[in-house]
Amino acid sequence: MARYITLISFTEQGIKTIKDWDKRVAASRERLERAGGKLVDVYLTFGEYDAVAITEAPNDDVALRNALEYGLAGNGRSRTMRAFTSDEAVRVTKQLS
Repeated sequence: MARYITLISFTEQGIKTIKDWDKRVAASRERLERAGGKLVDVYLTFGEYDAVAITEAPNDDVALRNALEYGLAGNGRSRTMRAFTSDEAVRVTKQLS
């Protein structure tokens, strides 16, 4: 499965309802599992972003739908990027001429 890293900035609603963090994480986990994906882990962070999520999805369509559904909930804005494992990166870089 493809892996994705999502950088999250909370909206005003998201920070006001931070006590529901556990429920939001559980809902994300369930939503991804129903779509055939997985929430690997999620972290609250210091710095420019408030949280970072690592997810797996069977394809980009599922990853995109997950990102859009997160945005629709109104608790944060996210930036999602495809992440390549070291094995994937080695396979691709070995093909360079």
